[in-house]
Amino acid sequence: MKFYTRKLIKPGDLNANNTLFGGALLKWIDEEAGIYAMTKLDSKKVVTKFISEIDFVSSSRQGDVIEIGLEFKAVGRTSITFSCIVRNVFSKKVIISIDKIVFVKIDENEKPTPHGKTLENLGYTSSDK
Repeated sequence: MKFYTRKLIKPGDLNANNTLFGGALLKWIDEEAGIYAMTKLDSKKVVTKFISEIDFVSSSRQGDVIEIGLEFKAVGRTSITFSCIVRNVFSKKVIISIDKIVFVKIDENEKPTPHGKTLENLGYTSSDK
């Protein structure tokens, strides 16, 4: 798992319980994973297709610094799949884990289109899976 982005939890990120609002966290994850998919598929034309079960493991509070980690899982004809863990930067305590986030490359008509990528030209080997 490689951790790419860090976020400081601010008052506007909190829910009524004064912990990190899950919707804000999911927005950050989707954005980060989408950017990562764009860079791997060499295209800005990617969309979120699927997010598997989301496991909220622990909470985060104002002033915490969190980091979003992504790990390659699979490549399909039109798709790329990652897993995600978000953790507290200092304690390393996991806040959320997602087993699968799938992005699909689309054409100008918003239909899935082959991306032409393989494990090898994405920079992965079969042992990375």
